[in-house]
Amino acid sequence: MNKRKNVTLLVAGLIALAVAAGATASSEGTSLSLVAYSTPKPVMAKLIQAWQKTPDGSGVSFTQSYGPSTNQAKAVAAGQPADLVFLSTGDDVNLLVDAGLVNQSWNRQSYDGIAADTVVVFAVRDGNPKHIKSWADLVKPGVQVVTPNPFSSGSAKWNILAAYGARRRLGKTDKQATAYVQQLFSHVVSQDSSGSNATNTFLSGKGDVLITYESEAINANLQGKNIQYVIPRQTMLIQLPIAVLKNSKNIDAANEFIRFVKSVPSQETLVQYGFRPVNPTVAKEAATLKKFPARPGIFKVDDKDIGGWRNADKVWFASGTGRMVKIEQAVGGSSSG
Repeated sequence: MNKRKNVTLLVAGLIALAVAAGATASSEGTSLSLVAYSTPKPVMAKLIQAWQKTPDGSGVSFTQSYGPSTNQAKAVAAGQPADLVFLSTGDDVNLLVDAGLVNQSWNRQSYDGIAADTVVVFAVRDGNPKHIKSWADLVKPGVQVVTPNPFSSGSAKWNILAAYGARRRLGKTDKQATAYVQQLFSHVVSQDSSGSNATNTFLSGKGDVLITYESEAINANLQGKNIQYVIPRQTMLIQLPIAVLKNSKNIDAANEFIRFVKSVPSQETLVQYGFRPVNPTVAKEAATLKKFPARPGIFKVDDKDIGGWRNADKVWFASGTGRMVKIEQAVGGSSSG
């Protein structure tokens, strides 16, 4: 019996080694092209290095491109090579769906196709001298606001929808909430191409408040930059999507990497870089440790007042007809990417 058991164990071990060797062999020479928005560059470097140490990721190399989310999506639609995208809005992924490059069921993958979450916050000057706590404070006389360009940046789109949704949450009508967004943009003194560029502009001394991601503010502090921020009572949950391109020649490897990004160790790394986890195990850990402040007024893009990304794009960001085109023209801002 012992001899037979030893033979069985030996065979099982050889099979396991063969499977591992096969996985490594199939990965050798594979190169994945990742196109992403700007903020997650530091944490993605960590996740890629960690995955390359696993059997699935061994031998896989990466080319990486980071920039303003909408511009990145447009570049991929125009032919920039990509195996997978990590963008800042579902609107930008839908752009690739409409181009026939991403499966329309991308948001029916695990965690609705989302890799991580964050929320809209207000970055303020040291000591918050303008006493900014709420959306109403942003439109007080003399307050100067920095937010990115909504025609290039996904972050800007979240900021706009957060501003609108916050007013609706306070009982304002659609007309009143839209008027608030226009009033807010009359206080905007800089519209950079991306959230990261907007952060740099704010850090250079321009403006009293920066509307940004919680993760962007935390990342800036991790890099030694001093950013204090306030989470308004009414704020928006930012859901950050990751998706594989249908025409990828390395679709299996790309899907394996996405599964790794959503795994417990990777989600814990994302938490260290200021992202709110989508994996429920890590989310429970983060809640227990009080990693992220809770807010009773957090709302989502698919809430009825906004109606999801398809409706938001049509109403707010459509070329020539969206509300933001008219608002930017009214305040003398940018009406194109």
